[in-house]
Parts: sequence; structure tokens; C-alpha cells
Amino acid sequence: MAELADAYGSGPYGVTLGGSNPLVSTNFSGMPNPLPQQNPEFVRRTFSSIAGRYDFANHLLSGGLDFLWRFRVSRLVAASQPSRILDLATGSGDLALALQKACPSAQVVAADFCLPMLEEAQKKSVAHLVQADAMALPFSGATFDAVTVAFGLRNMASWEKALQEMHRVLRPGGLMVVLDFSLPARGPLREIYRLYLHHILPHIAGWTTGRAEAYEYLGESIEAFPRGSDMAALIETCGFQCEPPNKMCLGIVSLYAARKSGRSSPGTQADLPHLEKPGI
Repeated sequence: MAELADAYGSGPYGVTLGGSNPLVSTNFSGMPNPLPQQNPEFVRRTFSSIAGRYDFANHLLSGGLDFLWRFRVSRLVAASQPSRILDLATGSGDLALALQKACPSAQVVAADFCLPMLEEAQKKSVAHLVQADAMALPFSGATFDAVTVAFGLRNMASWEKALQEMHRVLRPGGLMVVLDFSLPARGPLREIYRLYLHHILPHIAGWTTGRAEAYEYLGESIEAFPRGSDMAALIETCGFQCEPPNKMCLGIVSLYAARKSGRSSPGTQADLPHLEKPGI
């Protein structure tokens, strides 16, 4: 039975200090913005309203490529042989499950700030679920060997603060992986993709979820989100050593892998304490 903890109560690894998935638009820059999609409470309400149809919409809108993207992340993380992994903005838990399959001996903790999305993850038997704000994580420093965030950093109110929190909870030498949307190189493909983002995707999403407004600004959020060398530079300003960006699917998605400076020291494989299930 999956465990679900509320980080606003007590967390599994340390004192309390305080996510959500691919195709919902919630572009945050950390600066004041009049769009409701840039308000965290709007984000929470939006994900709550589409949680039950979220997976189907993602698989349909990505043409099933989301399975490939998660596989790439999980294989990359597995190569570092982590003993403890944190998946932020886990949403319905698909990446957390892929990570657990790729790293069967690791503890995978899946965190998100939207409880209805975590309840969807719980239905899939994601083992360790925590309701938490990615910018105020309820974990002690240097807790995890790897931290992942897939299609979630773009949705956070401050990209820098979220990256700094990931840096804090990683052990020295730990791996961070960011997966998010980007844009193809200039040319006909970019224009075709933009047409799909701005004019086709919102209509399909509205039919699928009944909440077209959750997808109307996805195009703008992708256009505004740093990509390529700009994202690598942002990651490095937060204390990481970033590898060259890895573009996938002709640049529609980009993967960024970075390490926290310092020598890696394997952590102890500790059991998770019992966690309450709020609101279930």
C-alpha cells in the first residue's frame, strides 16, 4: 500500500520546511505576472480538476512519446547507482515508477504539492508519496543521491529557488536531472510545432479533460522557459556542474543532467518511517 505524507505536517527525512507534470501550462518566472496560470493556487486547482484524466491526456497529446522520455531519464539515473532518489513534481507518479523499475534497490520518494495528483499516484502503488512544495522541501540537506523533475520546473514560481532546493537536498556528487519542453531549431519544424502548441493542442486537451484553459498558455510557457545553453547557465548559477543539454525528438524536449560539486559518499539505506495519509 502506498504511503502518502503531508509535508506541511511531518516529513520522512527531516524537519518540516514547508510540483506538476508535462502538458499543463503554468509558466512561472518568479516575477509578478497578471496571468492566473502563474499563481500557485491556480496551478493547484487546475491539476486537482484534471487529475483523473491527466494520464490519458498526456499520452494522447504527446503521441505516446512521454513513455520514451521517462525511459531515458530513468536509464540515466540508474547509471549513477543511487540508493535514494527524489522525484519532484511527480504528478501521477509515472516517472517515479519508471525510476523504481530501473533502480529496484533504491528508495524512490515522489513529491508533489497537489494532493489529488498524489492520490492518482497512490492508485498506481507508488511506494513513498509526500505532499510538498518544491521550493521549501521537507527534507534535511544532503539526503538524496539523485533528484529528478520532469515537466515540473517550468511550473514553479521561482526556477532559481527550486534549483537551489534541489541542490540543498542532494548529497555531494549527486545527480540532478531536469526534463522539460523546448523548441526545435529555427525553420519549418519550429513553425509547425508552434502551430500545434498554440492552436491545436488546447482544443484536443479541452475535449480530453474538459479544461481547455489549463492548456491555453502552454505555448507561451514553453517559449518563455530557458532552453539549451540558457538553461544550462541557470543550473550552473545554482551550484551545479551541468553537462551539455541533450535535445530529444528534434528539440521538442530537452534533458539537462548536472551534478552537485563534491565527492560522492553513498548513504545508508534507511527504512522510511510510517507516513499518514492526509485526506484519504
